[in-house]
Amino acid sequence: MTAASWLTVTQGTAPLLVSIPHTGIDLAGLENRLVSPWLGRRDADWWIDKLYDFAESLGATVVHTAISRTVIDVNRDPSGASLYPGQATTGLCPTETFDGDPLYRAGEEPGPSEVDERREKYFVPYHAALQAEIDRLRALHQKVVLYDCHSIRSVLPRLFEGTLPVFNLGTNDGKSADPALQAMVGQILAETGETFVINGRFKGGWITRHFGQPQNGVYALQMELSNRGYMREPEGKGAPDNWPVSYDADFAAPIRVTLKKILENAIVWAHG
Repeated sequence: MTAASWLTVTQGTAPLLVSIPHTGIDLAGLENRLVSPWLGRRDADWWIDKLYDFAESLGATVVHTAISRTVIDVNRDPSGASLYPGQATTGLCPTETFDGDPLYRAGEEPGPSEVDERREKYFVPYHAALQAEIDRLRALHQKVVLYDCHSIRSVLPRLFEGTLPVFNLGTNDGKSADPALQAMVGQILAETGETFVINGRFKGGWITRHFGQPQNGVYALQMELSNRGYMREPEGKGAPDNWPVSYDADFAAPIRVTLKKILENAIVWAHG
């Protein structure tokens, strides 16, 4: 089922809702206002939709937007308030990249009315779709797991020190998920032998924090993957001639095994 050309909802019946908010590269006509279209797409969660394309076969429901996070970030507080006070981050309608590079040509940044317009056009429908699917699945199941899929470059000095772990699980410091669910996923991550952290630099964005309501039977997890976990990530910021690297199914195969195990176990846990 497609709600709009940019918003795709694929319905399943398992107690699992997969959100893919940041793989979009549609700049919604902003190309001439940006420093460059490439820069406007650099911070996308590249190939995450391909990485998790097994989710539908598990019976999961998948909600996906094709709109770039440069246009609007559907994983930010809609009021514009920072989710990480005191730390560098990007906003609801970003005007700079993760590295702090300006996205817009001088004088072309969106003003408050344009931000409001983008919120109504893209943010509100995405979240309405998530809520509608949560309601549908909750009518079928006592518990539903919302799994929010993300990735980011392994080294981003402006956002965090050093090199990010391969797996970064966020549950809003335990508020968005059951301790048993969090521990189960943590055990799977530990068994990989890769680096991982739970509620480290990335604790979960607005989707995890807003929809994760264990008291209402909705348990939310955010998985932030370092790019090196599933692609041959170049050093530094990346440039138009080397970023993004092409999706390599063979290179990504090992991490897909882990991700599939997490989703399969989340379904089993929800069935309880």
